[in-house]
Amino acid sequence: MKIQPVKGTNDYLPRQAELRDYLQRKICSVYERSGFSRITTPVIEDIENLDKSDGGDNLNLIFKIMKRGEKLSHAISSGDPDRLADMGLRYDLTLPLCRYYAHNQASLPNPFKVIQMDRVYRAERPQKGRLREFMQCDIDILGSDSPSCEIELIHTTAKALLAIGIKSFRVKINDRRILREVLTAIGFEEKDLDTVCISFDKLDKIGKEGVRKELEDKSFDHDLIASFIEFLDHAPFSLDYIRTMVRNPEYADALLSIIETSNRLSGGTYEVVFDMTLVRGQGYYTGTVFEVESTEFNSSIAGGGRYDNLIGKFVKKDVPAVGFSIGFERIFSILEEREEAIPGRAKKIALLYDEGEIEEAVIRAEALRNQYQVGLFIRPKKTGKFLNRLEQQGFDGFLVLNQDEEVRFFGRED
Repeated sequence: MKIQPVKGTNDYLPRQAELRDYLQRKICSVYERSGFSRITTPVIEDIENLDKSDGGDNLNLIFKIMKRGEKLSHAISSGDPDRLADMGLRYDLTLPLCRYYAHNQASLPNPFKVIQMDRVYRAERPQKGRLREFMQCDIDILGSDSPSCEIELIHTTAKALLAIGIKSFRVKINDRRILREVLTAIGFEEKDLDTVCISFDKLDKIGKEGVRKELEDKSFDHDLIASFIEFLDHAPFSLDYIRTMVRNPEYADALLSIIETSNRLSGGTYEVVFDMTLVRGQGYYTGTVFEVESTEFNSSIAGGGRYDNLIGKFVKKDVPAVGFSIGFERIFSILEEREEAIPGRAKKIALLYDEGEIEEAVIRAEALRNQYQVGLFIRPKKTGKFLNRLEQQGFDGFLVLNQDEEVRFFGRED
């Protein structure tokens, strides 16, 4: 039997689990105080829902669950591998939310402001920063197409990040409708826009020449590529410049309003900026997209966007929706590396007692619990080694029943 967790998944020691629980409680508290309501959905979804969800590259990363019994035998006999699975593990929380809304909309307010904090699964090749099982923390607003929703989501997500100690960040925002109009104005055909966006999204990683090569490899016309590269010479792009290229300036006007209002609400604690190169990978995004970049750690720590067409796949009518997801695992790793103490945490102590003293130990522990977190342990023969292990697990000190009047804290000379 193997004792290691499956690759791409993690065990968490008590100290790590305590930090993860704290972060989730803190984030959820900010969301709840902002008027969002928490729901939960199953980790298993119908395979048809997952396959038709426009999840971009994530569709290649679905953990599929094979049929059982006779159904599996018949699927194997058919020789069609697509018939082997009837369910799969969710790869994000957005698709399950849309199904949940379609199933429960008669019981939900409009707009519906919702929190989801749960595990999702992707069949990634395990490596640093890429797990197969990981936590997502989402807030979404369903049922409204007002730009006020974007402003509220940006403001609320920023508050959550500030509350957990992420102080240095900026919010980048774009609108896919603007991007598609610009690409059309340059000369790209509607059918090619998605693949051009995929290359454009890599501009900050591979540069203009890298984008040029990708488009050449995709067999685009050389004159068209040259026009696109000439457009890239204007980077970083201003909304005023982009506004001159689009047929529908109201998209740019709405984006400018979101940016200006969000910056006033931030009070200078973070900045909201237009980023024409921001695309986001999920194919279900239809309008605004946003991403939070940690300027301290030079990495993305949150992202989201508007997905006005996804719920319609279930209810056969348009239902506007927009959401923002915090990159929980990235933030957890950042704060764990900092070894930061959890603010307001009561000190955790161990009360050691001898066999036969359990009743007296419980009574003493209950008195101490007015001030501390108290764990009860029978005193082992090798007390020193045991105390070292407790300290590693996050305990702050200890006392021995009928021997110590005061708590002895680790690292303190008594």
